[in-house]
Amino acid sequence: MSQDLAATSGVTEVEERSPSLLSRLLAETFGTFLLTLVTVGILVYSPLNSAAALGVALGGAFAYIAGAAAVGRVSGAHFNPAISLGAWLGGRISVSSMFSYWGAQLVGAVLAAAVLFATFPKGLIDLLQGQNPNTQSVSDVFDSAVNGFSTHSPLSLQTQGGAEFNWLAALLVEAIISAVLVGVYLGVNDPRSKVGYAPVAVGSAIAALTLISWFVTNTGMNPARSTAAALFANDWGADGSGRQLWLFWVAPLVGAALAALFYRAFASAEPEELDELDEDDDDDEAEVLEEEIVVVAATTTVEATEEPAEPEKAEAEPESEPAKKTDDKA
Repeated sequence: MSQDLAATSGVTEVEERSPSLLSRLLAETFGTFLLTLVTVGILVYSPLNSAAALGVALGGAFAYIAGAAAVGRVSGAHFNPAISLGAWLGGRISVSSMFSYWGAQLVGAVLAAAVLFATFPKGLIDLLQGQNPNTQSVSDVFDSAVNGFSTHSPLSLQTQGGAEFNWLAALLVEAIISAVLVGVYLGVNDPRSKVGYAPVAVGSAIAALTLISWFVTNTGMNPARSTAAALFANDWGADGSGRQLWLFWVAPLVGAALAALFYRAFASAEPEELDELDEDDDDDEAEVLEEEIVVVAATTTVEATEEPAEPEKAEAEPESEPAKKTDDKA
C-alpha cells in the first residue's frame, strides 16, 4: 500500500548517504591541489606568461570553480583552512572534521608546490638570470610566489623599494579579504539560499579580492597555499619572507572567525521579515500538499469501496430464484 501511495502522489524514495570522512578528505586534497597548482604555478612562471594580478585572479577563480564542480558535493569545496574554520564556527562541520580538513588541504597544497618544484626546467634558471641576477636556483624562483609584506610585498618590488605595505596594513587587508571570502561562502551555501551555482559566486569573490590585494601581500587568503609556497622558497633568512608566514595564518583565520560569528549571529537566525515574505510561498506549498493528500485519500477510498462490491452482487443473485418460484406457483 505504501508503494501505491508513493506512486500515486508522485514521490520517489531515494536513499541518501553522506560521504565518508575519507572521501571528504580526498576531495579536499584534490581541490586544494588544483587551486594551489594554478595560483602558485602562474606566479612561478610569471617571467614567461606576464600574467601578473589578472592572471592569478582568473586562474584562482577558474580553478576553484572547476574543483568545486568536481568534488563540491562530497566535501563542500572548502579548499582553504579559513573556509573550514568558518564552516565549523557556522555550525556546518564538527571541530574534528575541521582539523582533518586542514590536514588534507595542507597535503594537497604541498603536493602541488612539490610538483611545480620538481618539474621546473633547470635550463630556464640560466635564462632568468639575465632578468634577475639573484635567481640562482628553483627556490629563488619560488620567492615570487611567496606571500609577504614590507620589502617582500609586490608593491615594494614594483617600485624598487620606493613604497611598501607594513605588517599592520598587510594584517588588516588579509583579515578583511578572508572575512569577505568566508562570508560569501557561507551565504551562497546556506540551505535557504536561492543561488543557482554557488561555486561561481565564490570563484568571483576570489578573483575580485585577488585584484585588490595582490600588490599588498601577493594575496594570501589561504594558509595552505601560503605555506606550500613558503616551504619551497629560499628566503627563510632573518628578514626573509618565510619568516612572515605567521601573518598569513593569523590574518585569514581571524577574518574567517569574525565572518562566521557575524553570519551566525545575524544571518543564520530567521528574521520575522523573511517569514512574512515567505508566507505566500508557504501557503502555496501547503495548498499543493493538501491537494495531493486529498487525491491520495480519494484513490484509496475508491479502491476500498470497489473491492467489497463484488461479494454483495454474488450474495444478491441467489435471492432472485425464490422469487421466480413463487411466480410459477402463482
